[in-house]
Amino acid sequence: MEGDSVTLFTDVKTNQQEKIKWYFNDIRLVEITGDQSKICTDVQCKERFRDRLKLDHQTGSLTITNFTNTDSGDYHLEIINSGRDSDKIFNVMVHGVSAAERDKMKRKSVTEGESVTLDSGVIKNINDVMTWHFNDTLIDKITGDPIKTRVDVQCNEGTERFRDRLVLDPQTGSLTIMNTRTTDSGVYSLQINSSSSSISRILTVLTVTDSSLSTGAVAGICVGVLLIVAAAAVGVIYYRKHHQGGQNSEKMV
Repeated sequence: MEGDSVTLFTDVKTNQQEKIKWYFNDIRLVEITGDQSKICTDVQCKERFRDRLKLDHQTGSLTITNFTNTDSGDYHLEIINSGRDSDKIFNVMVHGVSAAERDKMKRKSVTEGESVTLDSGVIKNINDVMTWHFNDTLIDKITGDPIKTRVDVQCNEGTERFRDRLVLDPQTGSLTIMNTRTTDSGVYSLQINSSSSSISRILTVLTVTDSSLSTGAVAGICVGVLLIVAAAAVGVIYYRKHHQGGQNSEKMV
């Protein structure tokens, strides 16, 4: 999806004898020779991927951040080791969404006590590992066969905060938070790992509104404040008129 970060894995650990090259269609993105690396040195690469490429120097895996729909295409990995070539092609399709749809997915508001579902936007493949984080704290995880391998996250700050309030859809990985609290407001991110790639998605900034402050209550507070301000203004005017009438005028407080 547009805005995601995607890592393409080489499944190797580089050594001094290997040469690794990455291409997008016919554009050279990366070249690693021994302990030397060149990232996005070509003009075409800079025009398209400026500051959006990250390289794992231990494995040669490539991360492209903030995907756009023009990034769809074939990513070609070439590994040369002792005269033997190894090739792998990743076909990446980027799904564009409208600004309204993106805002709907990434920003949600809910009243305290209600339930809210954070959609993953995908159908889970059988070998995918999907992890949910709340403000960088792991809160839920599902891996392998969705029917058999729901993983219980070890007790930590995240699971204590959401104890017995999370429901994970085994088919899609979408996450439902029940009985929301104001402390649930924050950033929720989803990580989808497969054997060949990893997708990072900042899915939702969730805002939970205090249920005690209903629309009527907030309106009442605003009206009350306006009435107090108005009364104070009248008192000041009354005082000034009396004060102008003579030094013996009584002060109103």
